[in-house]
Amino acid sequence: MGEPGRQGVDAVRELLDRKRVSYEVVEHDETFRALDEAQAAGVEPREAAKTVALRDHDAYVLAVVPANRRLDVSRARTLLGASRHLRLATEEELARDFPEFEVGALPPLAPHATPEIVDVHLLYRERILCSAGDHRHAVRLDPRDLLRVCEPRVGDVCEHEEGASPFHDLPKI
Repeated sequence: MGEPGRQGVDAVRELLDRKRVSYEVVEHDETFRALDEAQAAGVEPREAAKTVALRDHDAYVLAVVPANRRLDVSRARTLLGASRHLRLATEEELARDFPEFEVGALPPLAPHATPEIVDVHLLYRERILCSAGDHRHAVRLDPRDLLRVCEPRVGDVCEHEEGASPFHDLPKI
């Protein structure tokens, strides 16, 4: 068995290949935040995604949101019809239950956990950058492939600035 991050990156690549998803692996300097990963990979933060792990009792729920936004747990709870116990997973829980991935680098496409929620803002991008399982690799893919593979619910699940439109960062048509 290999080191956790490398094992996770390999698992993500195998899953994407098996699902026939076109993707690009991006190697970058070590980063520990999605915003920093976007910068290291040379993409706009709104074109990068972060995977947020939630717990509802003993079950995990993954949400994928733009790197420049924050998940609104209350909105996620409503979209999922989840219990009032829905909360952010702890680093200890993630280390224990996802040992193949480095803590803080959970990818949206993992062999045994896929997102149940994808924020609608990501669908307005041609390609999105996502963690690949460690702090030095990411994958760039079409967000529609994420929907095709995972079949998540899509909604506006991010916090909004007071008085701002929920769609203020979308491209003008």
